[in-house]
Amino acid sequence: MIGLLTILAYGLAVTIVAATWWTMHRLRRPPRRTYASAVARGIPGDPSELASPRAFETWTAHCEMGAQTYDLAVWDIEGDDGEAPVVLCTPGWGDSRIGALARVRALAPVASRIIAWDPPGLGESPGLCDLGLREHKAIACIVDQLSDEAQQRGVVLYGWSLGAGASVVAAGAMANDPRVRGVVAEAPYRLATTPARNVIRNAAMPWAINGPLAFWLLGLRLGVGPFWRGFDRASHARLMSQPILVLHGTHDDVCPVDDGRSVAQAASRGLFVGIEGGGHNDLWVDETFTPQCERTVRDFMTSLRLQTRETTPSA
Repeated sequence: MIGLLTILAYGLAVTIVAATWWTMHRLRRPPRRTYASAVARGIPGDPSELASPRAFETWTAHCEMGAQTYDLAVWDIEGDDGEAPVVLCTPGWGDSRIGALARVRALAPVASRIIAWDPPGLGESPGLCDLGLREHKAIACIVDQLSDEAQQRGVVLYGWSLGAGASVVAAGAMANDPRVRGVVAEAPYRLATTPARNVIRNAAMPWAINGPLAFWLLGLRLGVGPFWRGFDRASHARLMSQPILVLHGTHDDVCPVDDGRSVAQAASRGLFVGIEGGGHNDLWVDETFTPQCERTVRDFMTSLRLQTRETTPSA
């Protein structure tokens, strides 16, 4: 009996170690959403393939993120309003700059340029996903690399899921920087474990032991400690001085709608808009939700433009 218990205990330990390794590996290496994957899915792979094609340039942002420097893939897409702010789009985990294409129709009329980029480990950019810990450094770096004219028009940070949190952190860190005019945070979450737990559970994969253990180890490895100190996106929203629009599907099963509401409430100039019935990945692909999303984003962008005019001294 003792021998059998020993074997079972050993087997359990091996299973936990393997599941934890798999979880860590999966989190830092999300599926790559590249041009080839877009072609395979029959969707546009770059701005020229949209139903209303867009002129764009491709360039590389050289950015330091912690101790490492990355060459990050960027699209610089032409907008319709040459006097409007630039919109800087940051994707979520498992997405890429291709995800920005679904939002171009809403953003182009109220933007001078739309900058869509791939964070490390996503899309065409090298490296491993930083899980929301350092992407804000690259956002600030890309803002610095925009032309003087673009910086003078101002930048609106737009992110979804992981990218929403990174945009909030960047805005909080740049609260006194007049170049950052506002934030659109789509489906943000507060704690690092929340979307990972829900994605893995929705895939019918184990989480109870391997998930918390994986984050404990990743926190040590990535320098934030086992409890991911300072991650809570609501605490970063409190540092913001800029207006923020939080757009969130009420039936989001990855990032809870209450997280988005908390982020908006924490900001001094927060606006929360719930998309009734919307999920995590369907707000810009389901025509049930797209019109409200477009209208809400455009109204917010227009309000930023008006605020900028009101606060700009007369010549």
